[in-house]
Amino acid sequence: MRQRAQYGSVPSVEKALGSLPVVAAFAGRLRIRAVIDELCPADGRAELTHGQVVEALVANRLTSPEPLVRVQDWAGGYAVEEVFGVRPEQLNDDRVGRALDAIAKRVDAIAGSVGAAAIEAFGIDVSRLHWDMTSISVHGEYEHPEQGYPAPKFGHPKDRRPDLKQVQTGIAVTADGGVPVFHRAYDGGAGEVAQVVPMMKSLQKIATERRLLIVGDSKLVSYENLATMQAEQVRFVAPASKLYVPATALAGLDLGQATRVDYVAARDHGKDPDKRGTWHVWEDTMDLAVPRKKGLVLSLRRVFVHSSARAQAAATARAQKLDRARDDLARLSRALGSRHYPDAAAVEARLAMIGKARRVGAYLQATTGTDPDTGKPTLHWRFDQAVIDAEAATDGWYALLTNLDPGEADATQVLLHYKGQEAVERRYSAFKGPLAVAAIYLKNNRRITAMITVICLALLIFSLIERQVRAALRAQGRTTVAGLYAGRPAIPTTRLILQALAGMRLIPAIGGNPPTIPLPTPLQHELLDLLDVDPLEWC
Repeated sequence: MRQRAQYGSVPSVEKALGSLPVVAAFAGRLRIRAVIDELCPADGRAELTHGQVVEALVANRLTSPEPLVRVQDWAGGYAVEEVFGVRPEQLNDDRVGRALDAIAKRVDAIAGSVGAAAIEAFGIDVSRLHWDMTSISVHGEYEHPEQGYPAPKFGHPKDRRPDLKQVQTGIAVTADGGVPVFHRAYDGGAGEVAQVVPMMKSLQKIATERRLLIVGDSKLVSYENLATMQAEQVRFVAPASKLYVPATALAGLDLGQATRVDYVAARDHGKDPDKRGTWHVWEDTMDLAVPRKKGLVLSLRRVFVHSSARAQAAATARAQKLDRARDDLARLSRALGSRHYPDAAAVEARLAMIGKARRVGAYLQATTGTDPDTGKPTLHWRFDQAVIDAEAATDGWYALLTNLDPGEADATQVLLHYKGQEAVERRYSAFKGPLAVAAIYLKNNRRITAMITVICLALLIFSLIERQVRAALRAQGRTTVAGLYAGRPAIPTTRLILQALAGMRLIPAIGGNPPTIPLPTPLQHELLDLLDVDPLEWC
């Protein structure tokens, strides 16, 4: 007979182990605990060092991200004590807060030291780095932010939460595996252009070679930034905004004179060759003059790029907004003289709204008036086809600026360098997704600064896990792991790896018996081998 379950008082002794041994192994190679304890020594009476607390917080980000008030509960369900030597009750709010306060004063030194350790321990190639900044929304007013730390401010949030203040974070990731070897937090209203030179100097300190190539977005481009990088023998690739390369320069380009690039976008893999997007490049030079001064000119290579997919998207978007504007204008014409549009002034106000909302103000030509017989407003409108054609001539084109010598990289290679910028975008996706609790709420901006460093340290390990597994597979002549995604082979990503390891458990030491790890599944065993991590060494 089937026996029904009943409630009881016997607690479960099993704990979640998951990827904790992997996190501990990678954190050890990065010397996270040692670096923090050296830079931020704890009071001699403390049970835990600040490095131990931060390691536990990093592990929380990578296994089951929780608000700080729930970290203690998380540690109670995971084998944190067995792996990191930290009892759950030691991760109370007060202790976690004191650790954040301590590291906030040295976040730049921590980022530099751990980044340098990553480069050395994992043999990361840092000759090409991709830089970008993003915003992080925060709950709370922070009316009196502490001096010396990034201040939350209203700005232009990337997550479309204009009701919340924000801080900003910049990271530099390597072309080799997309590893974020550098990070820094900034005020919510900080301008991205002004952060480029300090970022460059920080990267020079941790990089193994001085001759760097930095790839960024259009915020990288200013005369001061580019001139400083040129003087420091730092190479750069960045797209030029319309301020530096106007639309008229793009409109005059001839696709027939451009060179076809052997490049397939990730979205086109698996498509028939005739359905894939095409890329072309053509280059010349341009002189960038210092504003309001004569004689100081920076000579740069200008690589024009044409993307057929980008051209098609621009044409489609323009057709859609013109169609929507036509519908709006037709409704307006039918409603002339109604209570909503009784006179020419009301019609002109509506025309202005249509032009702004549909983004057709540059094309729209309209004349309003009053019918002398009926007293009703009149409207005659059309789209200026010459303006539309001039804009269409630029579809698919953009310009990249670089100081790379042609012998170092031809126009095609310059484009390929720039296409690697998606690596930093992928890392920001992880930064705001599986590693962070959006939006952050902490006691003060000092702790926000420290928490950003914790998340960035977790992102560093997150990236290294993926790089390590893929490198081990390449050494075996493989690219996929069998059964990794829904029982099918898949190219390993850190998310899939951590999901596969999440089911690992640990039975703590009982009655003189050592801790026990139930046998891993074949998939878990293979991943641990690829990561070169033996859980028995960490429990």
